[in-house]
Amino acid sequence: MKRAVFLDRDGVLNIEVGYIHKVEDLHLIPGIAEAVRRLNDRQIFCCLVSNQSGPARGYNPVSHVEALHKRLCQLLENEAGAKLDALYYCPYLSAAEGGTNPEFTRYTTWRKPNTGMLVAAAWEHDLDLRNSFMVGDKATDVDMAHNAGCTGILVQTGYGKSVLSGEYQHHTKPDFIAANLAVAVEWILQHLD
Repeated sequence: MKRAVFLDRDGVLNIEVGYIHKVEDLHLIPGIAEAVRRLNDRQIFCCLVSNQSGPARGYNPVSHVEALHKRLCQLLENEAGAKLDALYYCPYLSAAEGGTNPEFTRYTTWRKPNTGMLVAAAWEHDLDLRNSFMVGDKATDVDMAHNAGCTGILVQTGYGKSVLSGEYQHHTKPDFIAANLAVAVEWILQHLD
């Protein structure tokens, strides 16, 4: 079984701008491609896990989410020769949470803080969740990590600072708080040695 680093998308890899309506508006946070490349160089499995409720809210089709992920992967490759080993996302949302498109409106174990995406990734790629890390900018990312037995890291990019101040979502207890993904990766690598 392999260790993994699970990465949220918006606010961790790319700049948080709310719902991205134009694919070309997705931009990496500076220094992030190099951070992912450091994980790649150590043969650590890098996996995107992201709530993407746009299809359920009727904002955009699944093909738009896929196009954003294609751009994300291209930018990582272009900037630092970095890659994600797998990408998982949840386009579903319950009606109570705001889902309106019948095709994607439902409760699912894949939506954070539920562990469905992590369990699917672990099953499909032989990953050791108990010795893996989740990096996110929301309380739900840290909660999902802990629900699955992973180490939960909160970055202060994206919504991270608002989570820490209590202005966004709810208080949570990350195992580590990092300024950004580059700092989180440095901490992860120290804990792997």
